[in-house]
Amino acid sequence: MGTLSFGLVSVPVKLYSAVTRKTVHFHQIHTLDSGRIHQKHVCALDGEEIPLSEIVKGYEIAPDRYVPVEARELAALEPLFTRTIQVEDFVDLEEIDPIYFDHPYHVVPGVGGSHPYQLLLSAMRDTGKVAIGRIVMRSKERLVAIRPRENALLMLTMSYGDEVNPTTGLRELEGIDEHELDERELQVARRLVASISEPFDIDKYQDTFREAVLDLVDRKAAGEPLPLDAQAEPPPESPDLMEALEASLEQVASG
Repeated sequence: MGTLSFGLVSVPVKLYSAVTRKTVHFHQIHTLDSGRIHQKHVCALDGEEIPLSEIVKGYEIAPDRYVPVEARELAALEPLFTRTIQVEDFVDLEEIDPIYFDHPYHVVPGVGGSHPYQLLLSAMRDTGKVAIGRIVMRSKERLVAIRPRENALLMLTMSYGDEVNPTTGLRELEGIDEHELDERELQVARRLVASISEPFDIDKYQDTFREAVLDLVDRKAAGEPLPLDAQAEPPPESPDLMEALEASLEQVASG
């Protein structure tokens, strides 16, 4: 239970994670007897196994030079715990680069919060605005964006600006000049993009690798024979760019 505050208005709310990550998890096991492998904490200087009671965090200030930082010292720096999502600004969604978005949460009204919640939801939907605020989660202050989605509010944790790596300095991008593009190639490329475009449907895209891994596990558990390793096909020769664009257009048209 928490509070979503904007101006002098406070809305009692609750948060629920909006996604469930479906990653296949593995353990390390011994190939000879399938015993579980456990990791040990070993000192790099004397090779001795170290108990957790003698382990603290260390920040490296130079090669092999560390400043030890204890848990109580970090705890003193943690932001004060609060259940309030404090809105600081309202902005247009188009102004936010999606690279800043992280984990989504459904925001639902708490006890006594239905009316102000619906009022905020409707006002944001009518104005097309997104709320930018802060919340303390797991002892860390997080930047968040809150926007209408379907019949509810959706909160997305965000990265700070200095956490996103810029493209400047990437040597592969040096020397690229869009003014050198051939106008005829560009026109055909635009037609190709337009011909493949269609409304976005998330259900069209499946995690085929996860499905293949789970199928592999099921077949191995059942003792089924597995196929031989697939032979990788050699990469096709790079055709002339204009020929490739025009052939792609023909393929889309005939498909």
